[in-house]
Order: sequence, then C-alpha cells, then structure tokens
Amino acid sequence: MSSPTEQEESRTPTPDVLVVREVYDGNGAHEQFALELERCLEVGPNTIVIEPAALGDETARWIAFGNCLHKTSVLAGFGSLFGAWAAPDRLLAWAPLGTLSLACTAMYTASWQFDPCCQYQVELDSGRLSRLMLESVVSSTPVVLVRREDGRRKVLHSSVSLLAGALCLYRLYHIYK
Repeated sequence: MSSPTEQEESRTPTPDVLVVREVYDGNGAHEQFALELERCLEVGPNTIVIEPAALGDETARWIAFGNCLHKTSVLAGFGSLFGAWAAPDRLLAWAPLGTLSLACTAMYTASWQFDPCCQYQVELDSGRLSRLMLESVVSSTPVVLVRREDGRRKVLHSSVSLLAGALCLYRLYHIYK
C-alpha cells in the first residue's frame, strides 16, 4: 500500500513548461544547470526551456545525433529490404545496408532508449514557439524542447532493422549454403 505522500505526489499534475534558468551562483554553474535539466526531464513536462546557451546547444546536438541514428537505421533498413528484393544476387548492394541498420539500432538502443531526453525534440517552428507564451524567459536564444511520443518511432526502427537483418542472414545462408 502506498503512503499518503506518495498518493499526493501521484495526483500532482505535471507542469506544462519548466525552465532551466541561467543563474550563476558561483563555481560549477554548468553542472548545476545540467542537474536542473535532469530534474526537469524526470518531471516530464510538455515543454522544457533551456536558457544556458552551452547546455542548450549540447542538448540539441545530443537529440540531433539520436534522430540521425534513428533515420539512418530506418532508411538503411528499407534500402536493404528493397535491395534484397530487387537484386537478391548482388550481396554488396544490400548486405552493408542491413548491417548499418542493425548497428544504428543497437547504438540507439544502448545509448538513447532509456535516456529521458529521447522523448523530447527541439522546437524550431517560430509559430509554435510564439504560442508557448515564454514571456518569463530572459535568454534571447533559449533552446525549447517539446515532449513527443516516441513509442511508434522505436517500434518502426526496431522492426525495420530486425527484418532487414533477418532477411540478410536468410539470403546469406542461401547464397553460401
């Protein structure tokens, strides 16, 4: 049975917007900003605004690299599937793509799957940014993270990658049998 404080915490709604403020209180400010971002990610709001430029850029690059791995995995997987269908005798046309897809999926799974930051995307659309009403933000160039459901995305790249890998193994087995 859960305690009354746990029940109250479970009923507390998550805020829509949390801001990582750029306030320098002494040494180790970057570490303090990173800890504040971690706390924001644990709460899981719809929007996180990162005022410190260095932390915002670092976070945006991390998210962009994860997106690149995801897209590479999906496109290489589809390329491998198409290549194995269109030219089953040309091993060098589709086997490297299947291997690349599996490698990208493995790296994404190991590095990003359990990272709470993978549930967010950097918002670049000025129309959407203006609707967020970020008047309290003092930074001129904040990085805005918006929560996006990524379950389907993970299923897509895992399925395509596993299917491409399985097809590669199947075709390789029949070629070298």
